[in-house]
Amino acid sequence: MTLEEIRGQENTMENTDRVQSAGAALEELLVAAKTQDYLTVGVYESAKVMNVDPDSVAFCVLATDEEYECDIALQIHFTLIQAFCFDNDINVVRVNDIERLADLVGADETGEPKDAHCILVTSPSANPWKDPALDKLSLFCEESRSVYDWVPTITLPER
Repeated sequence: MTLEEIRGQENTMENTDRVQSAGAALEELLVAAKTQDYLTVGVYESAKVMNVDPDSVAFCVLATDEEYECDIALQIHFTLIQAFCFDNDINVVRVNDIERLADLVGADETGEPKDAHCILVTSPSANPWKDPALDKLSLFCEESRSVYDWVPTITLPER
């Protein structure tokens, strides 16, 4: 085994640990934000918040799975949301387990699962909300950008 192969294995293991740690931090953040009523769930609802008060958006989660990968309209929305996030210095990540994400954010008033394709963690501008999980995710996104992974994918922990 060459030195490059050993380093490659170490980087792969380190990256896996980073992604798992980020997944746990994301779950923690979403649960905390939900109890504080700082979540906006849904593509259209998120677009409204971004249009009205972009300074209140602290973090963005885009979710999809194999069923929705060919949904062109959803992919266009994702592209526009990502562009908005980049322009406004908002960290954005992808999650491939939309069902798990929908379980975390809950159901709407009718008991139907919410549209978890886009989730914003918001924070009032007058009294910004700080959370250690948000700091961990911000660091994860910054590290990912340093290796040119502009929208990192996070895996949520198993239940």
